[in-house]
Formats: sequence, C-alpha cells, structure tokens
Amino acid sequence: MAKKAAKTTQTTPKKKLAAKPAPVKRAVRVPPPFDAPDARVLDRLWATVLSRKDADPNQSHSARLLSRGTEKVAQKFGEEAVECVIEAVAGKTTALIGESADVLYHLMVLWVNAGLRPEQVWAELTRREGMSGIAEKAARKPLALGLPTKKIP
Repeated sequence: MAKKAAKTTQTTPKKKLAAKPAPVKRAVRVPPPFDAPDARVLDRLWATVLSRKDADPNQSHSARLLSRGTEKVAQKFGEEAVECVIEAVAGKTTALIGESADVLYHLMVLWVNAGLRPEQVWAELTRREGMSGIAEKAARKPLALGLPTKKIP
C-alpha cells in the first residue's frame, strides 16, 4: 500500500510591519439634533441684555443690575460663579445646568457694564484656538493682565 505523502504547507516568514503612530484625536463638531437648542440663544440673550442697558430699573432685572454699578455687577457675577462651582463639586447636574445659565447671563451683564461685545471675546477664543493652554498661559505678559511684574513688599 502506498503511503500518502504528507501535505506540507510552506509558510513564508511574516514581515514585521513598522509601528504606525497612534492617530491624532481631533475635536469633531457634532451637529445637535434638529430640534435641539443651540448657541444662538446666547446671541438672543446678549441682544436682550444690551437692549435693557437704558431701560427702567423697576421694569428690568438687567437694568436694575446695571444701575447699581460695576462693583455690584461684578459681585453678582462672582456669586453666581461660586454657586456654579458648588453644584459642580456636589455632582448636582440639574442644579449645575441652572447655575451655568445664571453665570452666562451675569457674564453678559458684566460685559455690557464694561462696554465689551461678545465678538471681542470670540476673537480672543479664536486667537487661542489650537494652542495648548499651557503655552497660551506662558505667553501672557504680566502687564497685559494688569499684574505687577515683581512682588511688591
């Protein structure tokens, strides 16, 4: 009886592939669902706060805040920011959403009081876009922030 020849499979050595660099993660803009609110609400809020600049303080909360002066406007913004931080640390998501809305509103009141426009802030954000936060902070000049260049005894 004839022996069957054993089938041999020739294997070729696998080529070592060069390690591919890890893909760079990039921020992807995901459009909101069709019926979801979007950032245009900030434009509408800005227009409302700006329109109340000269309104009757008895008829408008924004006008009342603005009539009290810079210190009170800034104090109110600070209070809202602290409340926002407290809710974030407490992990209270629903309260954080509400306090975040308060912070944005009071920030816009602060801008109106200071004579700023959102476009100025957006331009600064655009300037910083793509820059490391560490590099951006290191590039700041102390005087540009209104800080002394050396400690005063």
